[in-house]
Amino acid sequence: MHPEKHVPIHPSAIVEIEVHDGIKIAAAIYLPPAAAPGGKCPTLLAASPYRFDNNVAPALPIFLWRETGPIEFYLSHGYAFVHMDVRGTGRSGGEYRYMDEAEQRDLYDVIEWIARQSWSNGKVGGIGQSYYARMQWFMGIQNPPGLACIAPYDGNIDTYRSSAYTGGIPGAFPSTWYNTTTRYINRYPASGPSRQIDWDYVGEVMRHNTYDAFWKSRAAAENIDKIKVPVLSIGVWSKVDLHLNGNIVGFQRATSDKKLLVFGSSTLFAAVADYSSVAFHEKYLLPFYDCYLKGEKTSYPDEPAVRYFLTGADEFHTADTWPPKGAKHTTYYLGAGPTDSVTSLNDGALDMQPSADGSYDFQYPNPGWRAGVVGFDADGRPDPVARVMTFTTRPLEADVTVAGPILLNLFAKSTNTDTDFIIKLSEQMAQPDRAGGKELAKAAQPRSRVVTKGWLRASHRAVDAARSLENAPWYDNTTPEPIEPGQVYKFEIAVMPTAYRFKKGSRIRLEIANGDSQLTEFVFQHDYAPGKVGTDTIYFSREYPSHIVLPVMPE
Repeated sequence: MHPEKHVPIHPSAIVEIEVHDGIKIAAAIYLPPAAAPGGKCPTLLAASPYRFDNNVAPALPIFLWRETGPIEFYLSHGYAFVHMDVRGTGRSGGEYRYMDEAEQRDLYDVIEWIARQSWSNGKVGGIGQSYYARMQWFMGIQNPPGLACIAPYDGNIDTYRSSAYTGGIPGAFPSTWYNTTTRYINRYPASGPSRQIDWDYVGEVMRHNTYDAFWKSRAAAENIDKIKVPVLSIGVWSKVDLHLNGNIVGFQRATSDKKLLVFGSSTLFAAVADYSSVAFHEKYLLPFYDCYLKGEKTSYPDEPAVRYFLTGADEFHTADTWPPKGAKHTTYYLGAGPTDSVTSLNDGALDMQPSADGSYDFQYPNPGWRAGVVGFDADGRPDPVARVMTFTTRPLEADVTVAGPILLNLFAKSTNTDTDFIIKLSEQMAQPDRAGGKELAKAAQPRSRVVTKGWLRASHRAVDAARSLENAPWYDNTTPEPIEPGQVYKFEIAVMPTAYRFKKGSRIRLEIANGDSQLTEFVFQHDYAPGKVGTDTIYFSREYPSHIVLPVMPE
């Protein structure tokens, strides 16, 4: 079977739009082949630093920045499509400063320019994934008169907390994204003039290592409640490292007509492929846009407020709100083990009852680590579990379905004045031997699947009570406070929300380390710093009952 031949799409016109401070913003205008009655059509606006000149490249996951959605599809349905290069990128004037207030204000000016054009019906909707989605949040916050709706797909609302410093821990993503994506594809575009971006964004990220004015002015999270237009917030469970919590919290904080849709795409590549497909837009987004940009009667208003994919059951569920009602907050306590089901540093247990007094000393760096906290087995294959701490339940006697935020209360001390906790919640599948009787010995690693993750740097443990929700702490991140070496602290660690069904016979496994790996996190790893040498002690006892709280749904 041969792949379909790629036919590049070319704009009807390329224009320059003068904005508030005299800078000229370049935009590609794509007009539909047949005008709507009266010669007017609604418009979808996409904005990013990834430049419209690159739209001639095929929308394939190899090009992760091709996140506009299928332009031709919307043209065939009578929409105009405008793709603007944000200031300082592509063909636009000015200097790039990563979503600063000038870049945000440009969105207002461009929307109002579109609404005045002879081919426009005066209504504009936001479209696009990732950076495009974050631009949509800012469109909505400014509420230009021409804006009718936004549908941010896979877009966070706070870069500091969602990739630059997750839980206060510096991440590798800003450097990877800026140097190998934004700068690179501006310097070597598919067509059009080359553009060198000189601003040192990576240096700025390192200089601003707390949630200060630099980040606050670039965080849609500060003003989501100002949005007045309808919002369809679309998240992806697998994008837990970057965008997921933004879509969920954005939905929760929005006060306009709003709905939440969360998908179970298995990887970030699948998320890009989904958004590029016509079938995805025809089913989920076209009814939304047709409703609010064309005024047509569609199925969208009758959809429930929340639709979410239940991974493990592989089916969609609906709810009136997020988190869905009816969950029982169920506590699983960390304990000594062993479970004899997995090879790890400690093979600890996870149980419904508090453990007898105990603790585990986690010494780091581990001599067996090779790529971050990942070691390799005797055959040279990566083993991401053998050299981290694990706490695992007994085999489940029935399916366990969780839906909502997750909280880990961890009692720990350190020999240092700061330390990191990187958490993974996984399903550990049963692995019967060939006779079909018992599970394999713990020397053989069972199959497993990471469900969700959490992060916290100890000095960033202070919680913003006003913005936190039940079992979903929101960290302050403004004034780090070192810990006292040798003193036991209770750390409230936000494990990102999920919807997942653990199967009967599987085990629920909690993994704890002070790092992760480029092999398992791809571009979202937190690189291991040379100062991370010491010992942390994890406690599990009646005095220090470390435990995780899961939102278990009734079956």
